[in-house]
Amino acid sequence: MTNPIVKGFWDQPTGSWQYVFHDPDTMKGAIVDPVLDFDPLAGATATTNAARLLDYVRETGIELVWILDTHPHADHFSAAQWLKTQTGVPTAIGEKVTEVQKLWKDIYNLPADFPTDGRQWDRLFADGDRFMVGNVPVRVMFSPGHTLASVTYVAGDAAFVHDTLMMPDSGTSRADFPGGSSAALYDSISAILALPPQTRVFVGHDYAPGRAAQCEATVADHLARNIHWQNAPDAAAYRALRDARDATLPLPRLMLAALQVNIRGGRLPEAEDNGRSYLKLPLNAFQTR
Repeated sequence: MTNPIVKGFWDQPTGSWQYVFHDPDTMKGAIVDPVLDFDPLAGATATTNAARLLDYVRETGIELVWILDTHPHADHFSAAQWLKTQTGVPTAIGEKVTEVQKLWKDIYNLPADFPTDGRQWDRLFADGDRFMVGNVPVRVMFSPGHTLASVTYVAGDAAFVHDTLMMPDSGTSRADFPGGSSAALYDSISAILALPPQTRVFVGHDYAPGRAAQCEATVADHLARNIHWQNAPDAAAYRALRDARDATLPLPRLMLAALQVNIRGGRLPEAEDNGRSYLKLPLNAFQTR
């Protein structure tokens, strides 16, 4: 098995990580979760981030073969379609995106002819699907919870886990979007933690330290409003989150308590000196603190 070379690109306004990975032998590669810039005050989009990715691809001599989205993002648009127009490379996402489209069509009162069959992407991956990027084997893991369509791409020894796990100062992702589920997120995290210990985990977000405090305040605000969890099992998670808030625990503990995570035997892995773009686990030694 060939392991990929991975390059991360950080988008400061959204705290998002975008990735390009490639096979060093064949120089074939893929882009994961490209960001389409959006200025909410001007109501305008731009392709600055996507152009950065393309510049790197061309300068490095990578032959791009896939443009991959892990899930529909709530905090930014995907630049996958623009990149396809520039390169002709096919786009892909998890097959459950069709369920998200149906939800969004109703919530945002989209026109009746808005397609909800996922045709906006060239390929819809199912759980367990496999494909090659050069000599790098890629496996698709269905990883719902943050959204009901989220997938993880396991490429060689690299796992692109989207927003399921954040950096240590932020904990886990949120599960309160339409179709989200803390119970499903718990199962998805458990599957990620069961990957081989040498797995490199590439996260979808890295917020500045101030953002972590801001997120904690948001969580506390939700608690104060007695948020109604959609799923009955989440009642216990709510109580755990409330108790954690009352104990003034830091955000990672807040979020992990909400998921009822009880994994022992190790320490919280530190970020490697790689722009804080990934965690080098031992995955079986994950512990809250």
